[in-house]
Amino acid sequence: MLSRVAADLYWLARYVERAENTARLLDVASRLSSLPTTYAGSTNEWESAMTATGGNFLFDQRYDEANRRNVIDFLAFSRENPSSIASCLATARHSARSVRTAITREMWEVINDAWLELKRHSVDAMTPRQLAEFLAFVKDACLRLDGFAYRTMLRTDAHAFYNLGTFIERGDATARILDVKYHVLLPEGDTVGGGLDYFQWTSILRAASALTAYQWVFRDALRSWRVAELLTLRKELPRSIVNCSENTLWFLDKLANDYGRQGPAQRSARAYHASLANSSVEAIYREGLHEFLQRVIRENNAVGDAIEAQYLR
Repeated sequence: MLSRVAADLYWLARYVERAENTARLLDVASRLSSLPTTYAGSTNEWESAMTATGGNFLFDQRYDEANRRNVIDFLAFSRENPSSIASCLATARHSARSVRTAITREMWEVINDAWLELKRHSVDAMTPRQLAEFLAFVKDACLRLDGFAYRTMLRTDAHAFYNLGTFIERGDATARILDVKYHVLLPEGDTVGGGLDYFQWTSILRAASALTAYQWVFRDALRSWRVAELLTLRKELPRSIVNCSENTLWFLDKLANDYGRQGPAQRSARAYHASLANSSVEAIYREGLHEFLQRVIRENNAVGDAIEAQYLR
């Protein structure tokens, strides 16, 4: 396969996954901001979502305040933000057109329809209900593409590179969704384990589509360290960080077996997955959850860089 085709498939998957996960971050911010105003002023949920994306520098150049309207505009609709939902879907559609013969008709129709539907929405018409409907539309379109890729793509190199893009981006996104909790402060007088803290952790689980999974795995009341364990170290959860690293390594090993050659990407992915598989929630909390997640993001990005250098240039 030409490296250009492999790169388009890889980035098609990454940008679609990024659009979905940006919608999930906005969903977290919207749920947290809907709480009663008795603790207003103690934290800014919209700013927390912005911080989790890593887009503060670009945002601060264009907006004076991280309020609801500005954050939704920047993360959902701004074409000046290359990671906004609108930019991600446009870039993904461009990549899909470039590799039209490597993907299936169903995949193309989903991404093209989502791009066309996006034009009907704007930040100026975003009531809370309309925002919820918009985010549901984005997540549904991305999940449908994921489903069609799983059910209709031939298991060739194209499928491998598409999935590498998916799992690299998904691992990064899960870390960022979980890290939102670090940036959202409890108001003075509210305790860890209290009602507000419980609602915040529940919102994190909902954003990762993991609330029901938590109840099945632990069958107990919600505990912060168990939320962290589920989203980081439990490979049963499809969106967990360790599951994403395991799948990244699996597809890299498949490429290596097909071509009879290992490389820096396989070695980087193997070291990254081993560090996660040999970790524990106790070790994570000793290091600090925020510090652990920042390290995960760096190491996950290093694997992505190694994949690009080995295969896509």
